[in-house]
Amino acid sequence: MTVLEIAGKLLIVDCGVLFPEEHHPGVDVILPDWSSVRDRLSDVVAIVLTHGHEDHIGGVPYLLRERADIPLIGSKLTLSFIAAKLTEHRIKPKLIEVREGESLTRGPFDLEFLAVNHSIPDGLAVAVRTDAGLVLHTGDFKMDQFPLDKRITDLRGFARLGEEGVDLFLVDSTNAEVPGFTTAEKDLAPAIETVFRTAPRRVIVSSFASHVHRIQQVLDAAHAHGRKVAFVGRSMVRNMGLAAELGYLRVPDGLIVDYKTLDRLPPTKVAIVCTGSQGEPMAALSRMAAGDHKIRVGPGDTVLLASSLIPGNENAIYRVINGLTELGANVVHKGNAKVHVSGHATAGELVYCYNIVQPSNVLPVHGEARHLHANAQLATSTGVDPDRVIIAANGHVIDLHHGRAAITGRVEVHSVYVDGDTVGTVTEASLAERRTLGEEGVLTVVAIIDADTGRLAEEPDFILRGAAYDASMVNSAIPALEKALAAAAEQNITGADRLEELIGREIQKWAFRSFRRRPMVIAVVIDA
Repeated sequence: MTVLEIAGKLLIVDCGVLFPEEHHPGVDVILPDWSSVRDRLSDVVAIVLTHGHEDHIGGVPYLLRERADIPLIGSKLTLSFIAAKLTEHRIKPKLIEVREGESLTRGPFDLEFLAVNHSIPDGLAVAVRTDAGLVLHTGDFKMDQFPLDKRITDLRGFARLGEEGVDLFLVDSTNAEVPGFTTAEKDLAPAIETVFRTAPRRVIVSSFASHVHRIQQVLDAAHAHGRKVAFVGRSMVRNMGLAAELGYLRVPDGLIVDYKTLDRLPPTKVAIVCTGSQGEPMAALSRMAAGDHKIRVGPGDTVLLASSLIPGNENAIYRVINGLTELGANVVHKGNAKVHVSGHATAGELVYCYNIVQPSNVLPVHGEARHLHANAQLATSTGVDPDRVIIAANGHVIDLHHGRAAITGRVEVHSVYVDGDTVGTVTEASLAERRTLGEEGVLTVVAIIDADTGRLAEEPDFILRGAAYDASMVNSAIPALEKALAAAAEQNITGADRLEELIGREIQKWAFRSFRRRPMVIAVVIDA
């Protein structure tokens, strides 16, 4: 999420989500922190959406909860995806559809849209002209010269803007470390065709629910080999239905069937396209790997993972691959076949862009620290002044003034966690507690205290959950408990809350001394 400001008005470019990793137990998605502009949402003239991936549109429903009439600007497919999401949130958005080559003005921002190709159709770069200068944001892009939809990245437009003078160039950094040029999508067709030609039974394909081009290749291969196709997974069914309805996905008549009818077809005539390519625990493929889905994977089935391996998801993905393999399936993935190419420009493509745009200032975006720095090095290698290449962190404020961009401040930002129906109530502290519960277990101590003497009135109860030691082993904690009560008596501590805090601290020390573990200790004091 990027916010541009001039003349007291705000323009937002993208508003996506991050997906939780293993150290975010219970979290559904992670939102950007827009608290610094929350009091100024009335100044937002529009949200420009560069394309329809979740990490660029997933946060929009949560932002529109706070101001529902912010106009959303994007291409036809992008707006159809976000509109479907907003319907689930019961929000009726104000949509402004644009195409490449078109321009419009919102407040003090003059916007021009350029075609870029990516791993989803209808991606757009946006040029923003203001009194402060010209800003060009690539969005996510690559330079596939043979895209399946014949829609190439508008390098002529990039060059034209370069002639006009790009004051600040915001550039996708995801593949800045990867040398050369990205493989064309069409070059995957032979590997996908081989899977469908040689599979002895069913073919199960897992891909991103937004990767229309990849699904098109799968449909073409299935049709060529006489297989019927069923979509499985809510987002896959929804997105492919929208893509077909809008003409982005070409579906031969009679090819798509309901997955409930698959049992009536021979396995050699079946193909399933499902979600779960990143090992998401509730997605269809993960549930199949765990034997917890109506579709049962077995010997002779071929599973094709037609997607990348997103950093942070490796363990989850390999867990799914192992589970499917143990069930007897042959798993084809990027590691053993040419079944995926990235949607992001590699180093050769980025250098090409710098040479034709020749920007005055560069701000690498969309990537982790190593990607941003690699992109910065590419920019300087083409002649951009190193002092005009900005490595910014979340929350940094960059001013563009008299043709020069520089970091001039920082707003406080945090990760905003969505947990079920709650937004922002989960904190780093509560996540730490969850990790403790998951890794160390919980030990509850129920102590009945004689109100007159301050000593134990009877033996305490110890209740263990998720611990590696049993109740008989914790009786040795009684001396630690008695020590805590003695210390409380010396300090004249009598309140239940203070006693529980003191007992909890002593029992935790005892647990570490005894077992080298730090369980969550819950002390309950009852006056006798």
